[in-house]
Amino acid sequence: MKRRDFLKYMGIGTAALAMSPESFCTEKLHAPLPHRSGRINLSFKPYELKLIHTFTVSKNSRTHTPDVLVFLEYEGIVGYGEASMPPYLGETTESVCSFLSQVDMTRFNDPFRMEEILEYVDSIAEGNRAAKASIDIALHDLVGKMMGQPWWRIWGLSPEKAPCTSFTIGIDTPEVIRQKVDEAAAYKILKVKVGVPNDKLLIETIRSHTNRPICVDANEGWNNKEEALEMVYWLAERGCTFVEQPFPKAMLDETAWLRERSPLPIVADEFLQRLDDVPRAYGAYDAINIKLMKSTGMHEAYQMASAARAMGMKLMIGCMTETSCAISAAAQLSPLCDWADLDGNLLISNDCYEGVKIVDGRIKLNERPGIGVNQSLTISI
Repeated sequence: MKRRDFLKYMGIGTAALAMSPESFCTEKLHAPLPHRSGRINLSFKPYELKLIHTFTVSKNSRTHTPDVLVFLEYEGIVGYGEASMPPYLGETTESVCSFLSQVDMTRFNDPFRMEEILEYVDSIAEGNRAAKASIDIALHDLVGKMMGQPWWRIWGLSPEKAPCTSFTIGIDTPEVIRQKVDEAAAYKILKVKVGVPNDKLLIETIRSHTNRPICVDANEGWNNKEEALEMVYWLAERGCTFVEQPFPKAMLDETAWLRERSPLPIVADEFLQRLDDVPRAYGAYDAINIKLMKSTGMHEAYQMASAARAMGMKLMIGCMTETSCAISAAAQLSPLCDWADLDGNLLISNDCYEGVKIVDGRIKLNERPGIGVNQSLTISI
């Protein structure tokens, strides 16, 4: 028996025990029933993520995030995925469901042919990165379960190298900012959203309440390079570790100018979408923030991490507002990274999965096969 087939069938017994469908919420949502057809079967379900606090960045505010839950079933084993759609991605529940409706996974009878499957999915239409990521995540979960191994182990990574994750503090009033800082007491690093006229007041409010390290994310909210440089020096004096996406992504020359003079690393976020953007970021940014909903999933995210490392750039693994499904998938890459911002599941009140944990502020990878998640039994909406 071939090694791959041996690993595949050794993992089936254990994985199948964990795959029995559970209800997600008050409306019963089940993973697909086993077909045992020798084909991969795709199903999906829209799901709205409810934020604990109104989430405000430099360009918008929201109280919820649309999401689509995805299931890939093969021979009775189910892989879980999701597409999360914050406003700036340009995707909607309708666009994701339309894209997924075009995907014919039954044409494939071997989930291990991941390269071929993901090339096919990517070729269906331009864009649709979150929709593509949902299939990629579910496929990785499925294959990992068939092998009986988590992806951090399949990739040969060391779980003890997973970094601490930051906890995000959105733009708000001083009173609410202090409340959010208190709620984030378990986290060793705070990520502060800036990019508005009262940026310094936000930072001073936090600094009056805690001396924990902070990093800031301007979400393209700054436009003047001289003012930005002054602000970066001011932030460095107040315990800031890096600055994420200071300018609009089109302002690449200004970003390079700032990077040459900045006392802090400059990290690409909105600028960086897929693998081809990594060499374009070199020289203008010190580091890249990889997010599965931008990269089309784990497969390309791993390639992006390898490319950035080869160019001497630092790495950050980030997220959108997501359930523990996508967060746990991204966490499989975390031992490769210098920084992590994997708190999207902590910002919602209706997480329908249980996966990676944060212990003493640090990402704690588990031994579950695939991306390391189980369905929650029930949640209240």
